[in-house]
Amino acid sequence: MPQDMLKKVSDALLTPASLTLRDIDRIFSKMMCSTIDAADLYFQSVFQESWYLEEGMVKEGNYACDRGVGIRAMSGETTGYAYSDDFSSSVLENAAIAARSITRLGNLSQTINQWCPQKTPRMYPQENPLDILSSQEKVTLLNKADRWAREASPKITQVMASLSGSYEQVLIFNHDGSCHADIRPLVRFNIQVLAEDGGKREGGSCGGGLRGDYTHFSDVLIKDFIDKAVRQALTNLEAVPAPAGLMPVVLGSGWPAVLLHEAIGHGLESDFIRKRTSAFTDKLGLRVASEKCTIVDDATLLNRRGSLAIDDEGTLGQNTLLIENGILRGFMHDKLNARLMGVQSTGNGRRESYAHIPMPRMTNTYMLPGDDDPQDIIKSVKKGIYAVNFGGGEVDITSGKFVFSASEAYLIESGRVTAPIKGATLIGHGPDVLTKVTMVGHDLDLDPGVGVCGKDGQSVPVGVGQPTLKVSEMVVGGTQMQ
Repeated sequence: MPQDMLKKVSDALLTPASLTLRDIDRIFSKMMCSTIDAADLYFQSVFQESWYLEEGMVKEGNYACDRGVGIRAMSGETTGYAYSDDFSSSVLENAAIAARSITRLGNLSQTINQWCPQKTPRMYPQENPLDILSSQEKVTLLNKADRWAREASPKITQVMASLSGSYEQVLIFNHDGSCHADIRPLVRFNIQVLAEDGGKREGGSCGGGLRGDYTHFSDVLIKDFIDKAVRQALTNLEAVPAPAGLMPVVLGSGWPAVLLHEAIGHGLESDFIRKRTSAFTDKLGLRVASEKCTIVDDATLLNRRGSLAIDDEGTLGQNTLLIENGILRGFMHDKLNARLMGVQSTGNGRRESYAHIPMPRMTNTYMLPGDDDPQDIIKSVKKGIYAVNFGGGEVDITSGKFVFSASEAYLIESGRVTAPIKGATLIGHGPDVLTKVTMVGHDLDLDPGVGVCGKDGQSVPVGVGQPTLKVSEMVVGGTQMQ
């Protein structure tokens, strides 16, 4: 394997187990003689750690390592999958037979004549982020965050901070003879604070991360996270009950796009489209949103949390146009659903680990900026709410209906942002909300790097983003009726 990354990853994954390309050939022969449609091997190793501070002390420090291989055979809509953390060739050959056993029909009976290493673009560092700082330096970082948060306000009574990182290496062999490798670092810092005043207690949180190392978390950046978490907690102490009813809603830039991710993004994943369980089924080429809405899923952003040089099937990460000026233009595909739908994969085949089957998943999903000034958007609202941060939410992929809780929101009165509110929930229908976007700001921002997406029991890192935007009307669930 002539390419540096391929050699580095194969040396880490194959060499310790004395696995050679000849062994890989034999493993594939156990599947391909069964005349299947497609097959692949997914080797993975991951080293990860987490540090957790509470009550002024680092109470947890965890380190784990795991490695294994997933073996997949596909026949029509049927997938046979086996995985193992034992890399011995005999075990993997038996796993290949097990994966093949549930397949019956297909057209793949040829053998692989030669392995063709594929070039992987450099989109993030290859160094192990866990080795950049010593254990003491990591503890010191968390202690500083605790001290700075408490110094920010006498009302801060509790601080929780965490630091985590992982170093992942993957090696993928496909039935067409292609082989791919990737090295994926990932780090994250998070701060939570609790503020008390007059018997009231409110929390705030902030954090961020990227595909890089711990040096990203400079003192300046950590203090910025702390300032935002403290501001959120103190603001919530002053919050009044949220209004309820149908009203205009302004969504802030950046993280509020989690609503876009959940309410719209999942419905554009091709497994839901193929199975006709998405609210966007049969809508390709039709208007599904306001002409001000253009939405993409972009895996190619450098160092971003959701970015991928290659997906977990070896397809290059791509920038996929989903909605263009309100018209539905495309979906997010993995290889299986793309093959069954007669199209090409968009590089959205993702899995949590070698023990999981890949499926269509988002990477960095965001709305492109418009031409409106964010201040003009606020001024255009006579009476409504301004939601700048979100907590949890629920969405029904089939119907498109969603409910999201705003963790930081404000009243808009006569074109001005006024009192903070608490208890606000946004209720709506994803495709319907898109049609009611009437203003889109020029201030596109991506989230700070905290997104985790769950689907069918699998979690993967993702990114979201949007500019400030106005929805002309949305149901707000609160405590005071308008």
